[in-house]
Amino acid sequence: MLLLGIDVGTSSVKVTVVDAQTQQTIAAAQYPETESDIIAPKSGWAEQSPDMWWEHVQLAILKLHAQRKYNPQDIAAIGIAYQMHGLVIVDKQQQVLRNSIIWCDSRAVELGDKAFEEIGREKCLLHLLNSPGNFTASKLAWVKQNEPDVYAKADKIMLPGDFIAMKLTGEISTSIAALSEGIFWDFQQNELSKDVFGYYGFSDSLIPTIKNVFTEHGRVSANISTTLSLKEGIPVSYKAGDQPNNALSLNVLQPGEVAATAGTSGVIYGVSDQLTYDNESRVNTFAHVNYTTEQKRLGVLLCINGTGILNRWIKSIAGESMNYQQMNDTAKTINAGSDGLIIFPFGNGAERMLNNKIVQAHMHNIDFNKHSTAHLFRAAQEGIAFAFRYGLDIMRENGMDPKIIRAGKANMFLSDVFTQSFVNVNNVAVEFYDGDGSFGAAIGAGIGAGIFADAVAASKERKPVAVAEPKQTALYQDLYAEWKEILKSKLYKNDEVNILS
Repeated sequence: MLLLGIDVGTSSVKVTVVDAQTQQTIAAAQYPETESDIIAPKSGWAEQSPDMWWEHVQLAILKLHAQRKYNPQDIAAIGIAYQMHGLVIVDKQQQVLRNSIIWCDSRAVELGDKAFEEIGREKCLLHLLNSPGNFTASKLAWVKQNEPDVYAKADKIMLPGDFIAMKLTGEISTSIAALSEGIFWDFQQNELSKDVFGYYGFSDSLIPTIKNVFTEHGRVSANISTTLSLKEGIPVSYKAGDQPNNALSLNVLQPGEVAATAGTSGVIYGVSDQLTYDNESRVNTFAHVNYTTEQKRLGVLLCINGTGILNRWIKSIAGESMNYQQMNDTAKTINAGSDGLIIFPFGNGAERMLNNKIVQAHMHNIDFNKHSTAHLFRAAQEGIAFAFRYGLDIMRENGMDPKIIRAGKANMFLSDVFTQSFVNVNNVAVEFYDGDGSFGAAIGAGIGAGIFADAVAASKERKPVAVAEPKQTALYQDLYAEWKEILKSKLYKNDEVNILS
């Protein structure tokens, strides 16, 4: 029995077929091979076409089938992981009304900050566990205010994974986990937030049917089964945001367990059994995939928008002729600290851990006679690792102090320079596992379809493939101290953003 996982990322769509019995990957593919574009009509804006996602999902699945490593008719269930916080709006005919305003878009920050103050900071944090910030609810408020014709035609709103499930099945649903990541959910009242809906003037009719994460969200329709060579009527039995899904794939489900990713954005994601929140909403708390009102499991999420996207940008301007492995090998030729070159990766919209400020990326101490492209490659990866340390210190303030972090051996963690910078500056080991978000989505599908008894049974075969241990912590503490001092003195005025002391 086979399971199909779909991961709708910002850069590409990845798909994996997993053997349910062995929990091993049979085949994997992605589409496109190069990164998908982000549409930026104005500075700080970021959009993608949902129809592009759907096209890429179909092409990725057909590319997967073309490997001829399995019989597509043996696929018994489908799971979907997706980039979090994106807003998709459809009309009564399920037609998309505008491009999706995606996770790193900053246009709604001012609206969200105003809602935070007028609903009440304490009330928001207690009930929503977050500021409305620039999350999905505030993005919808921006559409309502600035595109009233679009808003008037809206029948349902959804997140990217809900949209792909709709295209596969014709049905629209959501979950408490999805609603919490959009800042639509009141954790104290266990219902849609009357405060958010009342303040923004939303109708709750915009919200699709609420279902469990692990359940049937519709069945593959006849026309789609023909197009994609899938068996008609197989269930879409799991949908989750990419970071909760990544945690599931790494068996990070219980309080105190922590996962990390370093793709386009960087994330540390820890599990808590408390309705916890950061007083300044610099890290965010959402319902985890295994959250129920009876057994609370919350995901505490640190997000750094500018992570792999910085590495991609450096490649486009300085390493275009290289692949990422060649860049990583070149970075290894430079000593730790990049001979004084320091890079701050904050160039992809408002950074929540920096109080939702748009500060952009910066380079410091450039020496034309000393620094080369190799220095750029290394300084970028070190700067990303230092940003992780800054965010992890905020999580530590809030009671999340990991002794070990689990991660997939993918994206930035494929680089020895980044990996060693990460473990050394954070002084915490990282366990690595094979598989990516589409693998996790396939496992989730098996849980939702009842093929696995529970998440524990679904992960019993998962073993780490490598461990990275801290080795040069003193050196990296000194390098980080310099990085943070420049952050304090040159990038901000102290009255604009709270800088960790």
